[in-house]
Amino acid sequence: MNSGFRFIVAVAAMLAALVGPGVAKAADIVDTAVAAGSFNTLVTAVKAAGLVGTLKGKGPYTVFAPNDAAFAKLPPGTVESLLKNKAKLAAILKYHVVP
Repeated sequence: MNSGFRFIVAVAAMLAALVGPGVAKAADIVDTAVAAGSFNTLVTAVKAAGLVGTLKGKGPYTVFAPNDAAFAKLPPGTVESLLKNKAKLAAILKYHVVP
């Protein structure tokens, strides 16, 4: 496995299932990626693909999430090209999500 890839496991969804009433809502997978600080390109891609609502929805989900360093290793122009093609971007991102 490429060391540039990290995995975000939907811990938030699992914790939500374990906590009882009156406990603060756990962060969802999008909030977790934002808070980590090393998944900025992924978050931008998720927003561009219109998948924020899906990943903030009822899970649990496992996301095989490339970090910013992994995206930086792609050939020049790849990310920019995908950000302009919402359908292709969404298809690629969905491939990285397992319910």
